[in-house]
Amino acid sequence: MDAHFPAPPLSADDLLVLLAVARSGRFTAAGAQLGLNHTTVARRIAALEAQLGGRVLSREGAGWELTPLGSRALAAAEGVERALGRLDGGDTARIGGLIRLSATDGFSGFVAAPAMAALRRVHPEVQLELITGTRQASHQRTGADLEVVVGRPQVRRARAIHLADYALGLYASRDWLREHPAPQDPEELAGQPLVYFIESMLHVDSLDDARRAVPGMHDAVASTNVYVHVDATRGGAGYGLLPAFLADQHEDLVRVLPDEIDERLPYWLIARPEALNQPAIAAFLEALQARLTEVRPHLLGKPA
Repeated sequence: MDAHFPAPPLSADDLLVLLAVARSGRFTAAGAQLGLNHTTVARRIAALEAQLGGRVLSREGAGWELTPLGSRALAAAEGVERALGRLDGGDTARIGGLIRLSATDGFSGFVAAPAMAALRRVHPEVQLELITGTRQASHQRTGADLEVVVGRPQVRRARAIHLADYALGLYASRDWLREHPAPQDPEELAGQPLVYFIESMLHVDSLDDARRAVPGMHDAVASTNVYVHVDATRGGAGYGLLPAFLADQHEDLVRVLPDEIDERLPYWLIARPEALNQPAIAAFLEALQARLTEVRPHLLGKPA
């Protein structure tokens, strides 16, 4: 008669590795969070799959997604995490860990960085890596925990959350306007120099569409960085199509045709559902929402 022995309990370490991979979508990012190399992460996942008798992860693009078996294992992994949190001090346990955020330059500087500074005053063990740039949703390519993009994203297996809207207006420096009469109508902008994004490198529909508000203008200074737009406009390179929340900070910039040129663009957050359950990310999102509430009038070009 064959003896039947109970299966050994699942390894808590292996489950926590699965949790880190599920939240980041990448072995390298999970390893960085846990202090493990890529090979060790892969070995831990393989050991967990051997014990469960099936695949817990499947390759999707440049990242990894949970299989149905992996989703069930994730619930056990989150239980391990909660139990460890109680051992560390229950509700008063310290929150720590690395968050990787991909966002536009303007959002990163005006919203995300101050939000993280406020969070670190309460939880100094939370760290933030910011990947800046203006792009379409690229969650699978960057391996970021969170992404903030302009325009409503079309994503699979991720959650999209509308954060806020901001105003894009036309600005010129006071010195420029002393030498060039301010236009009284958008049609008078035809042939005038524009400071904006590099058109051939911009693949964000909302920002592409905003260019239609300034018909007939020619590119004088073009950049992928919105802070370059602001500085070039202040320097007299031409008329800048700028976020109001950045331009309104500078007294040497004047908004031109504010009633006619007032484009409203949305910021959207993209996150893996698993990442939203991570304590550090949940705390950061609370800080982000608090910062957005504070600066919402500035985002719309109406300084409080």
